[in-house]
Formats: sequence, C-alpha cells, structure tokens
Amino acid sequence: MSKLKYQMLIQWSEEDNCFLVSFPDFPGQRWRTHGDTYEEAVTNGIEALESLIIAYEATNEPLPEPNVNRAA
Repeated sequence: MSKLKYQMLIQWSEEDNCFLVSFPDFPGQRWRTHGDTYEEAVTNGIEALESLIIAYEATNEPLPEPNVNRAA
C-alpha cells in the first residue's frame, strides 16, 4: 500500500513487557498497538496503520503529511 509512508516507532516497554508501536506523524496518537516480539509489533503496526488510514478516509479527514527523510 503506497500510503504506508508514515513513521512507525517501535519501542520496548519494561513496564508492559512488550514492544509498543506508535505513529508520530498522526497527532494525538500515543501508543497504538503492541507485540510480544519485534516481528509481531511490526505486523500489528502495519495493520493498525492501515486501519488508521481507512478511518481517516471514512470520515473524509485529510491524512497528515508523512515526515519523509530525503537522501543527500
């Protein structure tokens, strides 16, 4: 899906004993999903991001601009 050009932050949480996933480009989004392994967090993160985009589109809310790094 070409709309998946958003940052996905995956961070280990000692408190939760799992990897937490967030999307910094989406305002008001703290931790969106998680996974017991890094791989599970990635899979769950992609699914959560797809759902987030669908929700924005369903309400005709404009998607935020992704923060894209440009190679020199």
